[in-house]
Amino acid sequence: MSNNYQEKIIALWIVFLLGTLFHTQLALMPIFHGLSVIESEKANSLDEISGIMWLMLGFFVLPMLAIIATAFTDARRYRVIHFALTVFYTVLNLSHLVLDLLLPQVIWYQITLMLLLFLIGLLLNLVAYQWMKAPRRTNNSFSEPLTTQR
Repeated sequence: MSNNYQEKIIALWIVFLLGTLFHTQLALMPIFHGLSVIESEKANSLDEISGIMWLMLGFFVLPMLAIIATAFTDARRYRVIHFALTVFYTVLNLSHLVLDLLLPQVIWYQITLMLLLFLIGLLLNLVAYQWMKAPRRTNNSFSEPLTTQR
C-alpha cells in the first residue's frame, strides 16, 4: 500500500467537501417538490444572517485551501497545522450530528449523510496523523521516484 499521504488527504478532503455540499443541497430538495424546508429562524434580510454566511464560507474555503497547501508543501509545521484542522472539522461534524439528532423532527437521510461525513473525517484524521508523523521527503530531485518504506 502506497504511503502517499498527500494524495490520500486531497482525495478525502474532496469527498468531504462533496458530501458537505450534498448535505446542503439535500436540505433544499423539498423545495423542488413544492414542500417547505425546515427553517431555523425567520430573517428579513441577508444582512441579518451575514455572520452565518461568512462562517459557512469559511467552512467551505478552509478545506479548499488545505487541498491546495497539501498539494504544494510537505513542511512539518504545515502537517501539524493540517492535523489540527482535521480534528477541528471532526469536532464540528460531531457537534452538527448531535444537534441534528436533537431537532424536534429528525431527518434520517440527513443523519445518515452526517454520520458518513463524520466517518470520513475520522479517516482524514488518521491519514493526517500518519502524515504528520512520517519522515519528511527529501527534495533531491523531482525526477527521482519516491520510495516507500517497508
